[in-house]
Amino acid sequence: MSAPASSSPHLPGPPDGRASVMRGIGLKVASVAVFVLMMSLLKAAEGVPPGQLVFFRSFFAIFPIAVFLAWRGQLVDGLKTANPGGHFMRGIIGTVSMGLNFVALTSLPLPEATSIGYAAPLIIVALSAIILKERVWLYRWSAVVIGLIGVLIVMWPRLTLFSDGSPAGHREMIGAAAAFLGACCAAFAMLQVRRLVMSEKTATIVIYFSLTSSVLALVTLPFGWVWPTPQQAALLVGAGFAGGVAQILLTSSYRHADMSIIAPFEYASLILAIIVGYAVFAEVPTIEMLVGGVIVVGSGIFVIVREHQLGLARAKAKEASTPQG
Repeated sequence: MSAPASSSPHLPGPPDGRASVMRGIGLKVASVAVFVLMMSLLKAAEGVPPGQLVFFRSFFAIFPIAVFLAWRGQLVDGLKTANPGGHFMRGIIGTVSMGLNFVALTSLPLPEATSIGYAAPLIIVALSAIILKERVWLYRWSAVVIGLIGVLIVMWPRLTLFSDGSPAGHREMIGAAAAFLGACCAAFAMLQVRRLVMSEKTATIVIYFSLTSSVLALVTLPFGWVWPTPQQAALLVGAGFAGGVAQILLTSSYRHADMSIIAPFEYASLILAIIVGYAVFAEVPTIEMLVGGVIVVGSGIFVIVREHQLGLARAKAKEASTPQG
């Protein structure tokens, strides 16, 4: 849901020191917690169509983001872009991903929707090799395959072929498929962000995505939006603000520590999702979800660690090949 701020050349490098690293980890964990809060609020607004959820999530996120950027003096510069087409393409892909994720969120238990969404970082490894022609060695390919097997384990009970064919089972099957397709779209969106950060500021990417997804969500208006009750409206507006705050916390976290250090803490969302799902929505995690979730998380962390190791190796090789003056 968020742009990888750490990869932007416009952000200052993270300062050294244990205190700074711990601050970065704290901000990352806080962003994860607020994102889970956002998803919980959206799920609690039962009966609202996914397209309408996308609109509220995107539109009301603009306000805290705009205030934060204005406070930092980045709002005006953030609206300047040399690549409007790239932002529009990222907006389309990201909005479709968000819509599919919200279909999953309203159809599946919160921990299952979260677990299947973890397929995105694994899929991006495969896409990087296929589309960007990056060299991916056997270790990472193995992690991708094992991780996707974990996703299949989570999805297995929800597939219609293995369910009782009831309306509830059919809805859950659609939710599981939507979650996986949403993860695929999220991976494509990440690739687009990789291209954007080469020339665009992080603030610009965040602002234009929120604006684009808000407008695109209005396209779903003729397909059955509902007039929310006061309680639903409060939940939806709160979810939008929470999404904006979580984006700010996420972006800020990468100012204090390297992405390779902070990224694994993304998987804390699964623990929080299990707790919230059980305490708020009375969702008891299944054995398949727990086993598959552990496999997916383990594979994702392995990919992150391996990426960090390769990054260090490339940096050393570049340093060794640089002529000394």
